[in-house]
This record gives sequence, C-alpha cells and structure tokens, in this order.
Amino acid sequence: MTPTRASVSLVSLFLVFFRVGLFSFGGGLSGWIYREVVTLRGWMSDDEFFSGLALSQILPGANVTNLSVYIGQRLRGPAGSICALVGLVIGPFFAVIALVTAYAQLSMMPWVQDAMSGAAAAAIGLLLVVAAKGAYSASRRLVPFLILIATFVAVGLLQWPLVPVVLGLAPVSVAFAWWQASSDA
Repeated sequence: MTPTRASVSLVSLFLVFFRVGLFSFGGGLSGWIYREVVTLRGWMSDDEFFSGLALSQILPGANVTNLSVYIGQRLRGPAGSICALVGLVIGPFFAVIALVTAYAQLSMMPWVQDAMSGAAAAAIGLLLVVAAKGAYSASRRLVPFLILIATFVAVGLLQWPLVPVVLGLAPVSVAFAWWQASSDA
C-alpha cells in the first residue's frame, strides 16, 4: 500500500535522493533508489516503480534523473520532482568540484583505483538485482514475459539497434497494457 502524496515530506524526499546521489559511484542508482523508495520506505509499489523505471529509460537524458523526477512527481507533484532532482544532483555537483581540485594527487594512489573498481562491481550487482526483479515481475504474465524475451534476443543476442526494437515492441506492449487495464475494470 503506497502512502498518500502528502504523507511523504519534501525534506524526506530530498534527503533520500541527496544520500543516493552523494554516496553512489558509477551506475546502479536505480537499484539503490528501488531499495530506498520501495523496499525500505514503502513509498511506491513495485509496479509504480518499474513503470517509472521503464519511462525513465525511454526518455532522453540520464535515466536516474528521469527516475527521480518521476518518483518526486508521483509522491508530491512538481515540488516533489524538484526536491528529488536537486537532492540527487547537488551533492555530486559539489563533490566533483572538490575532487577535480585534488585529482592529480588522488589519481596516483593505487587504493583509489581499487576503490573505484569495487564501486563499479557493486553498481553492477545492484543493476542485476533490479533486472532480476523486473524479469520476475514480467514473468508473472505471458505477454510481458514474451516482450521481455523478444527484447533480450533482439538487442542482446542479435545485436539489433535498440530504437527500432523498442519502436516495434512498444505498440504491442502498450496495446496489451490497455487491454489488461480495460479487462480489469
């Protein structure tokens, strides 16, 4: 059960995304955001989150910023979108400025390179968790599972370009979702 829009404070929304933005490296942010927003706080359901994740991946721009805007909008409207996005980017903005000034000295230290390799491995693990949960969610119904498999085969195995594959499969997916929604009503 997801909370009402007003029950999630703008400060809480800002702080969650600030922490994710400040303490993340590389990728895997969608996994961390899933953990914070769905698993730990229960602010959204799996379906709401994965709908936003799919939307954020097809829109231009960085997926995680699109996802933060979507989550903020769903939870608190335009003000929530602004809080989530600013929270996500303000910490890294100042951290990057600070790190750039010390880059020459830090890049020579081997432990820094090892730490970055470890952070990259953790990001891959978080992405795999989100992919597995998404695949499990899609596998509960036949048509979404078939679309998932078709996308994987076309892009992952056959190496077809993503845009034509999405343009071909998106109408099937949208038509199924509309049909499913109308049959549930």
